[in-house]
Amino acid sequence: MTTVDILIVGGGMAGFSLAAGLAPHARVLLIEQEEQPGYHASGRSVAFWEESYGGPGVQPLTSASGPILRAPDPDFAEHSLLQPRGAMHIGHDGDRPLRDAMLADFAASGMALHGIERAEILAELPGLRADWTIGVAEPSCCDIDAAGLLAAYRRQARRGGAQVRLSTRLEAAVREGNGWRVEVGAETIRCDVIVNAAGAWADDVAGRCGVGPLGIRPYRRTVVQLRCPSAPPQFPVIADLAGTFYFKPEGQGRIWLSPHDETPDTPRDVAPEELDVALAIDRFTRVVDWPIAAVEHKWAGLRSFAPDRLPVYGHDPRAEGFFWFAGQGGFGIQTAPAAALIGAALLRGTALPAPVAQIDPAVYAPGRLVKS
Repeated sequence: MTTVDILIVGGGMAGFSLAAGLAPHARVLLIEQEEQPGYHASGRSVAFWEESYGGPGVQPLTSASGPILRAPDPDFAEHSLLQPRGAMHIGHDGDRPLRDAMLADFAASGMALHGIERAEILAELPGLRADWTIGVAEPSCCDIDAAGLLAAYRRQARRGGAQVRLSTRLEAAVREGNGWRVEVGAETIRCDVIVNAAGAWADDVAGRCGVGPLGIRPYRRTVVQLRCPSAPPQFPVIADLAGTFYFKPEGQGRIWLSPHDETPDTPRDVAPEELDVALAIDRFTRVVDWPIAAVEHKWAGLRSFAPDRLPVYGHDPRAEGFFWFAGQGGFGIQTAPAAALIGAALLRGTALPAPVAQIDPAVYAPGRLVKS
């Protein structure tokens, strides 16, 4: 039998970032059902950091994470995890209300957003089709080294003393006395706190612990890698104001493209649907006239959202010692530093540290989703 203070369920960015923050202060064991960490959502990111993504409720987490990612402590990462990219959210003449709404939503955030017209878009995107005429520029958008960030958290967790077990699935857990008895295959683990960082499996893991669900649902997101020899070597992330696509360069003559799909799915090793791939390509060809030489790669991942589309950090009010760290949608990587600081402080019962001191964690508490 293994006895620890905190058992973290889930070996993606959420689980390892929290393990890294907790390991110096508690006995931490992280379990992951797959053979490798970051196998699902954390390993399938299009890898950009965009402050506007997720809306005003998520933006404070992204903004607070920016300085940590841009200039990390040398003991954490040897180089910056962000590289300047910029973004343009583009639309048609009829999308002016969408542009105005986006600018209004973030007017008080301090973000550098400004409206742009066709000439500014065309300067970045030669071959832009004629009906794309307006947009919003978001110059702060960056490429993020998602793999490097996950590796840094794994190193930090190991240095802090966290134990990690892969190919280990939580089968069942029951509350006993002041802690939990957890069954993982033929082994029993005893812990004071279970942290549910299981991504698309979050509600499922809660059920195996006898805890009611919060309505966290997985949604499929498709990504396609195109070879487009005539594409410019560098340009910003391009997204639709109406939310029907985004794409970015990924090396010379290659594009990462998504139809921005959010198809309800089930927790599983998800694969792309051919219809979604075709939809992505169709939308791309309606934006620019760059010939597509080949579809080189395609994949899909699951983004899991709570009903109000905000992340869930905190103790479940119905189950002592059960802590939610889930519902990160597609913004889990770009908000990981801030989220981990908040989660670790809540678990340790300490004040929020300086980078996140101005963020109200009550906004993300699971109690908001518990039906009375």
